[in-house]
Amino acid sequence: MLPVLLAVALFATFLLLFLLLMSRSSAQSVLLDRVAREARQEAAIGVAPWRGWFNPELVAKPFTLIRSLFSSEPNPDLVRRLSLAGYRKAFHADVFLGARLAVPAILALATAFYFENNVFIFFLLALGIGFFIPDFWLNRAISKRREHIKLSLPDALDLLSICLEAGLGLDQGVVRVGHELRLSHRELSEELLLVNFEQRAGVQRIAAWQNFADRAGVESVRSFVAMLIQTERFGTPIAKSLSAFSDALRTQRRQQAEEMAAKTTIKLVPPLVFLIFPSMGVVTVGPAIITVSKSLAHIIK
Repeated sequence: MLPVLLAVALFATFLLLFLLLMSRSSAQSVLLDRVAREARQEAAIGVAPWRGWFNPELVAKPFTLIRSLFSSEPNPDLVRRLSLAGYRKAFHADVFLGARLAVPAILALATAFYFENNVFIFFLLALGIGFFIPDFWLNRAISKRREHIKLSLPDALDLLSICLEAGLGLDQGVVRVGHELRLSHRELSEELLLVNFEQRAGVQRIAAWQNFADRAGVESVRSFVAMLIQTERFGTPIAKSLSAFSDALRTQRRQQAEEMAAKTTIKLVPPLVFLIFPSMGVVTVGPAIITVSKSLAHIIK
C-alpha cells in the first residue's frame, strides 16, 4: 500500500500547487481566443476517424470545474504558448494543466510498482521527469509548427502573387490562399485565416500582420510582414515584391541545404574514426595477427 499512498499524496500535492499557482481572472478577453475558434473550425479538414467519438472537452471538464472555482480564465501565458503550438480552444489549457498533474502521478506510481530497491529515489526522479514532460512536448510542438510555417511560406507567397496579378485585393488574396493551402500547408493556412478574422473583428491590417509575425516567430515571416508594411506605407506594387521575396526565400533555402550538405563530411569524421576504422582494422589486420602469433608459437616450441 506504500506506493499507492505515495502516488495519492503526490497527486494531492500537485493539485494543491495547481490551485495556489492558478492565475487570477482577467477582466478582458483576448481577441486571439475569440477569432481562433472560428479559424480552427473553418480550417479543420481531414479529421481522423477516432476523433468522432473521442471528445477532449469531457477530459478537460473536471479540471475546468476546479479552475473555475479560483479563476474564470486560464493562465494567459499558457494560453499564448498553446496558441503558438496551434491549440487555441478554451479547454486546451485545462487539458495541459491536467496533464501536469496526471503525468507525474501516473509515472511515479508505475515507478513505485516496478522497482523493488531504492524506490524512493526512483520515485522522486519520476516526479521530476513527469512534471517537465508536458513542457518538453509543448516546446517541441511550437518548434515543429514554426518549421512547417517556414517551409510553406514560399509556396504561399507564389500563390498570393498569382491572386494579386489576377485582380484580387490583398485581403481577398489572403483568404483565397488560406483556403487553398488547407491540405498541403495547414499551419500557414490557419494563420492566414486568423489574420483575416482579426481584420473582420476590427483590427487594423498592419496590426493583424504584426500579430501574425509574433505568433509565427520565424525570421522569414517577420521579413515578409515588414515588406508588406513598407508597401502599404509607400504604395509600391505588392505583386512584384512578393515574387522577388519568394525567390529570395527559395534561394536562401537552397543555400541552407547546400550548407547542411557540406557539413556532412565533417559530421562523418567521428563515426569513421571511432566506429568504422576500428572494425575495419580488426577485420583486415586481425587474421594476420592470428597467423603471425601461431607461427611464432611454433617457432618458440
